Amino acid sequence: MKHFLKLLDYSGKEIIDMLNLADQLKYEQKHGIEHKLLAGKTLGMIFQKASTRTRVSFEVGMYQLGGYPLFLSANDMQIGRGEPVEDTARVLSRFIDGIMIRTFEQAEVETLAKYGSIPVINGLTDFCHPCQVMADLMTIREYKGTLEGLKLCFVGDGNNMANSLIVGGLKTGMKVTIACPEGYEPPEEILEFAKQYGDKFGMYRSPKEAAQNADVVYTDVWASMGQEQEAKKRAEAFKGFCVDSDLMSVTNKDCMVLHCLPAHRGEEITAEVLEAHANEIFDEAENRLHAQKAVLVTMMKD
Repeated sequence: MKHFLKLLDYSGKEIIDMLNLADQLKYEQKHGIEHKLLAGKTLGMIFQKASTRTRVSFEVGMYQLGGYPLFLSANDMQIGRGEPVEDTARVLSRFIDGIMIRTFEQAEVETLAKYGSIPVINGLTDFCHPCQVMADLMTIREYKGTLEGLKLCFVGDGNNMANSLIVGGLKTGMKVTIACPEGYEPPEEILEFAKQYGDKFGMYRSPKEAAQNADVVYTDVWASMGQEQEAKKRAEAFKGFCVDSDLMSVTNKDCMVLHCLPAHRGEEITAEVLEAHANEIFDEAENRLHAQKAVLVTMMKD
């Protein structure tokens, strides 16, 4: 049985295989070719964090694959009233064929996988966002034709997005740089992982230094869900970390800009840069559907 908990668990080849499947499923969907690969399967979707893209893409994806998506709000479940995750995992395993969970702690996702007997997919935790990065890598490959040898620069907080981009980018042959203020670095586990890639990874305090000759620039909000009370403090810490035309002037001429959305124009990215790269950013959002369908099929198909 397979789980999709974090990209650290997967090899570069396994990630590429899922991207190839995502490309195939996207082609079929665009050409009206049905692919009911999960007919009769039910996916339980637990949301402890609100979502637009995650919920809609998983629901539509399961429907297109012939399965049934079941929305489970934490407020409506016993898990929201203190039932241990271990018990929830064992109960749900008797009813459904897979679980997608969007929550705070990575440990909760890992515990679901340990005690359940069905595949578990991480729809986002504070540690990582593997489904989003599958869509990101898919989009980069669509525009650039390859991942191998490209330079990906992340500007902002060393958060779940940065963590998954570092792992996914390095494992698929990219060079990855990150620019973050002091005190907002990725966790030690991720930095230790990146060390094995030598000079293919770099961490900087200067966004312009990190973005030099970049093929892809990526950013995210400065205060993620659950950090709203830190918004003022973070706005101060991240001054100078906005993706603007000045930053883009040091990148490669055909540099892409990606954002996992929602975007706060005028904070982590200017409206000018976002609109100039809107096609890429909204193709990236659409690719959540196709990339997650590939994950669903890989994890849940008999």
